[in-house]
Amino acid sequence: MKPDELKAWQDRLVDERVRLQQELEDLKQATGATGRDASGDLSGYASHMADLGTDTMEREKAFLFAEQKRSRLAEVGEALKRIENGTFGVCESCGEPIPSRRLERLPAASLCVPCKEKQEKQRA
Repeated sequence: MKPDELKAWQDRLVDERVRLQQELEDLKQATGATGRDASGDLSGYASHMADLGTDTMEREKAFLFAEQKRSRLAEVGEALKRIENGTFGVCESCGEPIPSRRLERLPAASLCVPCKEKQEKQRA
């Protein structure tokens, strides 16, 4: 891959990392404040059992989204390391170039489509 292409991928991945970090921070703030906290109610009890259930469900969704963001952030970090060591865009399994079409859709991809499909079949 040409140096200017690598620089463009690096810039794109750095932008993605910043975006994911901001989204994680937003989720962290959202899980730290419940509806009671926001309304100023310090009693510690929801006004209705359904409210308590909704608060719990929303918090669990935020934790799930945060975990997905952290996983994606790790993938982006690994892709940036591959740029640094000169292996970005090369399948970690077969050593063949990862098609640019796949990288456009998933810049942090470390496997070509056939190797990714093989990996998923082995997991199933």
